[in-house]
Amino acid sequence: MRYGILGVTQAEDDQGTRIPVGGPRLRALLTALALRPGRTVGPDTLIDEVWAAAPPADAPAALQALIGRLRRALGRDTIVSENGGYRLAATPSDIDLFEFERLVREGKDALAREDPASASRALHTALAVWRGPALADLSDRTAATRPEALRLEATRARIEADLRLGRAPDVVPELKELAEAHPYDETLHALHIRALRDTGRGADALAAYESARRVLLNGLGTDPGPALQALHTELLHPHAHAYSRPQPSHAHAYPQPQPQPQPQPSHPHQYPYPQSEPSPGP
Repeated sequence: MRYGILGVTQAEDDQGTRIPVGGPRLRALLTALALRPGRTVGPDTLIDEVWAAAPPADAPAALQALIGRLRRALGRDTIVSENGGYRLAATPSDIDLFEFERLVREGKDALAREDPASASRALHTALAVWRGPALADLSDRTAATRPEALRLEATRARIEADLRLGRAPDVVPELKELAEAHPYDETLHALHIRALRDTGRGADALAAYESARRVLLNGLGTDPGPALQALHTELLHPHAHAYSRPQPSHAHAYPQPQPQPQPQPSHPHQYPYPQSEPSPGP
């Protein structure tokens, strides 16, 4: 079985056939278990994540009924009852979130060793895993903060790789939208300015810098940081800086993630959940 929690929660069997998981509470329960694959999750935690601030009067009984419904939907062996709670019989490689994390690490490592082609492939594939907001079926959005931040980080790294491959014309429109959506993100502003420069639009690059400077000054009361200021200096004095425009790459086909299991990441995921929880009292 494979589970998707980067978007509305879903499940697929080993042949890639979608298994219906109906109802928001059932999907919230599956999300809470999939966040901790192969680990025991206590009833109190599951109740908090399924019902948030409005649990039913007999919440433990309601949870047991919901567990029964999830087993009927996915198969009895997929949810294991253990001392202290319940466990999803899965590994991180069965969950799209952890596949995404593995691919991001792979892409960033490739970028660090000056292999932008491999970085671009890995990061395009990682970002294609997303189908919507992370952990969309959980009422409390706190747990979604980290994967959403990593998604933006992966986007920045993917664009960096594409710029190094000479694909500036492909990313200019996207960067304009991203810089507007994240007005205080200096890295995105710098990528946007570089992309404009690399397409021969020096005047537009200077205008983009001035726009970023005003946004930072008006919104945060600060000037652009050293990286943006150095980029501005290069734009003003292009002949004083040795610069070779990246040559376009013709490898524009980006593989999409495949539904087969991936090997378990060598580094455990960093979500701050306990390995197991104590047994509830009598």
